[in-house]
Amino acid sequence: MAGADVAMVRWPGEEDRLDRLRSERRPRLLLVESGAAPPLPSDDLEDWIRVPAQEVDMMARLAGLERRFCENDAICPEVDEDGVLRMGRNWVSLPPVDFRLAAVLVERFGAVVSRDALARAGWPERTPARNALDVHVLRLRRRLEPLGLAIRTVRSRGYALEQAERQQVSQA
Repeated sequence: MAGADVAMVRWPGEEDRLDRLRSERRPRLLLVESGAAPPLPSDDLEDWIRVPAQEVDMMARLAGLERRFCENDAICPEVDEDGVLRMGRNWVSLPPVDFRLAAVLVERFGAVVSRDALARAGWPERTPARNALDVHVLRLRRRLEPLGLAIRTVRSRGYALEQAERQQVSQA
């Protein structure tokens, strides 16, 4: 299963960031400072742990949030070695460059992947032409649309693979 990008938020101290992540429905782990009272979780995509914490405890909380994200919000996309991207029961076969781009986006599902990271993944042995990445992302968007997935452009940062908004999927 592909992992969700769980945001780690210091509490208290990053309340504004926490509010933004909550509104985006991103899974989040609050790192509660010693002596601070933890907030009540706003939904099942939020958990907390007091720091300093043992790594095994932290990993268990992160795994739980990832599982709940995939069960709650959507089925997480998966890619296999044969170049097939699956979303639930639906799938699409991808050509090699698109497969490598999709693999990076799926690995960081819901998070921003930089243009540089995508270019390195798509063309590991050379630097692509200036607009090659844009052309392949456009083609990949079209291929993923029937699966209910969307690639969102994050200006000056890169791209993020997300579940398409439900009304957009039903109109397709």
